[in-house]
Amino acid sequence: MLAQQWTYRDARVRRVSKAIFLYDGVCGLCNRGVQFILRHDAKGSFRFASLQSQFAHRALARHQLNAADLDTVYVVVDSGGDEALLARSDAVLFVMREIGGFWRAGAAVLGWLPRRLRDGGYDLVARHRYRVFGRFDTCPVPGENVRSRFLDV
Repeated sequence: MLAQQWTYRDARVRRVSKAIFLYDGVCGLCNRGVQFILRHDAKGSFRFASLQSQFAHRALARHQLNAADLDTVYVVVDSGGDEALLARSDAVLFVMREIGGFWRAGAAVLGWLPRRLRDGGYDLVARHRYRVFGRFDTCPVPGENVRSRFLDV
């Protein structure tokens, strides 16, 4: 059975035990995003894999997507057997909602914007992220204290 793609609004009503954040491992902005999630994910809900990893290639292939597109972050959500995939602004809003607190409120407000507008803003940042936030030669290695949360180490 082909896994489905959810929208942020669909994912709001589902309970999630674990989610996997797929990111461009050499992107400075993406790596800062991972560090942000690690600092704010008190429940330990998120695991991580770079888009350059075999794990990401297999996960995206299940959804008939190509991991060569490094301009997009994804969240793979498993809510008890049904795997789904969130991309771009839907993935970012999902992360904000799961982190909670102020970020949950921000996700609720941004979630009312049309996806086309949210994704337009996402694409603008994605286009300029290397120039503004830098680029690593290789994926940074996570510290010992969080290494178990990375699926491609």
